[in-house]
Amino acid sequence: MSAPLDDAALDQLFRTARTYNGYTDQPVSTEQLHAIWDLMKMGPTSANMLPARLVWCVSDEAKQKLAACCMEANAKKILAAPVSVVIGMDLEFHELLPELFPHTDARSWFTGDDKAEFRRISALRNSSLQGAYFILAARALGLDTGPMSGFDNAAVDQAFFADQPHVKSNFISTLGYGDPSTIFGRSPRPGFDRFNTIS
Repeated sequence: MSAPLDDAALDQLFRTARTYNGYTDQPVSTEQLHAIWDLMKMGPTSANMLPARLVWCVSDEAKQKLAACCMEANAKKILAAPVSVVIGMDLEFHELLPELFPHTDARSWFTGDDKAEFRRISALRNSSLQGAYFILAARALGLDTGPMSGFDNAAVDQAFFADQPHVKSNFISTLGYGDPSTIFGRSPRPGFDRFNTIS
């Protein structure tokens, strides 16, 4: 049985962690990107399908290509961040299930034209989970993120996944060491009774 995390860890992951609009000049290393993946890949997904496909935009060229697909306010954030990330989803994730989930023939659950919508929903749900693991992994490693919508999915898909038409963008995020001057006050987080039911 695992012991509860202490308050400092809970603060870093949840309570005092924030979504950042800007970052300091401190760089993010390739080793840190690998470390984030090595943590986030351990989070659970249905049948270990791991549909997320990430593009880590580190070069100015890659960030400019991503920024061109975004609304102006988000484009500025992307260009200024040390790293910007496209969290995509592989709609053909099931082709890897014999490797990733060898316990049974899970590939057959998703095979066929009649399962296309089931595959899409499964890829969206589970890549979104992996996107959340990305945020928590970054926070656990002392980094900050700025997940966002506000972009043209079709344009991002063309820019980054044209050679993989079965991969589609889910959401994007900036990554770095957050600059506290770029955030607003904490938005409301309602208590348990407002949005929860115990039955």
